[in-house]
Amino acid sequence: MKRKKIGFTAIELLTVLAIVALLTGLLLPALSMVRRVARETKQKAQFAAIELALTVFKNDYGDYPPSDWLLPPAPHSDYCGAQKLAEALMGWDLLGFHPKSNFRSNGYNDDGLFIYDANNPVFFDQRKGPYLELATISAFRLGNISIRKPGLFYNTAPLAPDTFVLCDVFGTKKTTLANGKTVSAGAPILYYRANTSGKAIREIYDASDNDALVLVKQQADRREHPLSWPANRFGFFYDYIREPKIAARPWPYRPDSYILISAGADGLYGTGDDIRNFED
Repeated sequence: MKRKKIGFTAIELLTVLAIVALLTGLLLPALSMVRRVARETKQKAQFAAIELALTVFKNDYGDYPPSDWLLPPAPHSDYCGAQKLAEALMGWDLLGFHPKSNFRSNGYNDDGLFIYDANNPVFFDQRKGPYLELATISAFRLGNISIRKPGLFYNTAPLAPDTFVLCDVFGTKKTTLANGKTVSAGAPILYYRANTSGKAIREIYDASDNDALVLVKQQADRREHPLSWPANRFGFFYDYIREPKIAARPWPYRPDSYILISAGADGLYGTGDDIRNFED
């Protein structure tokens, strides 16, 4: 009597492996899409939190925080829109905003007072906020100062390195914190405040508000960003923020408030995967 063999033939094994490979090939893109959508949703939720905080800030001080930046060697050219957003909502040192701030990179105001002296009980008690919870918002120092003061970039010129920015949720850069913990840091969120008295798109928003920061990141990435100078020299920014429903003249989205921009998963400002607080 012949004993019946139990097992798979080579053809059967190859067939099973081919089916598994096919299913894996179908599943991986789907999982990648789910992760991408989840991060985009998380970023939009972060923007919602920032927008709520900016509303509270405006209620307290009558307007949104400034975002202007001037070319060197103009005074205070080391502080741009993204840095000013972080100070307004978190404080110059992440301990709350001082109402007498003139938004200077060194923590002093125009009267020469170091209003962000954390050891001065009078100044400390005068602070408001923070308007955002540090646990839910990624705030990082712009420059890598030292082991005790780690940051995003080694070269931040002309911007002041010992300042903070709010970062998006797309963690593309590994950063080691002062406690030795390594975390993923996203790209700084760009912030532009509208000039509500402007009568033209270039008067309402100023592309230069974050030019220096975009250039810092471009140099660190060693690849060109569409929103950077000189890539932006032909006015790409104004096409990027233009409201397409208005045909009579170039007009921006959100002409009465502000614009927020996340670089998205690819870490490049001005590409199709950017997350913005206005419609595509």
